[in-house]
Amino acid sequence: MSEAIKIDIWSDIACPWCYIGKRNLEGGIAALGDDGPDVEIEYHSFELAPDTPVDFEGSEVDFLARHKGLPEERVQQMLQHVTGVAANAGLTYDFDALQHTKTLKAHELLHFAKEQGRQLELSERLFRAYFTEGRHLGRVDELIELAIEVGLDADAARAALDSGRFGPAVQADIAQAGAYGINGVPFFVIDGKYGISGAQPAEVFAQAIAQVAEEQAA
Repeated sequence: MSEAIKIDIWSDIACPWCYIGKRNLEGGIAALGDDGPDVEIEYHSFELAPDTPVDFEGSEVDFLARHKGLPEERVQQMLQHVTGVAANAGLTYDFDALQHTKTLKAHELLHFAKEQGRQLELSERLFRAYFTEGRHLGRVDELIELAIEVGLDADAARAALDSGRFGPAVQADIAQAGAYGINGVPFFVIDGKYGISGAQPAEVFAQAIAQVAEEQAA
């Protein structure tokens, strides 16, 4: 029996392409069928906009226009495009409801969830809360509610966030991204040696995983 293929993913829950990339990866894994190789997925932190205030005043259009220095009309077109791509991946994005915020505490919670064996469930829940439900993921109370939904202990989760004990783990992930030369997300590292940048189609992930499985079997 060959060992599970490790896939490390650098992403930010405020990154629309990261959620799409997650779905495409899942599609690629599913395409390999029940006889496909076992896959182990681990998420790593990456803050796209660390200078964002927790309570950002304004819409997603306002933020991107300011942050990227683009005209609002161009930003609207970008968001329409990514909404369409998301829909093709089976995701419903609501940028009008989205509440832009700093994602540091969400990353800390993902590290806590990893410690408890619930990171994949929490990752999915945070993405949906942010892009589809318009939840405010910069607020600890909101994060705790979502943590409870995926089976995490509320008091332990709150203690982890209040103490900031996973802050160093978040920064270590970001430093590792820098060492790899990662300057945008999503970024997937398969078996520690193959890098895939961006929300590539499911077939790209399927091919890469199949290739690693062949190499392991050789």
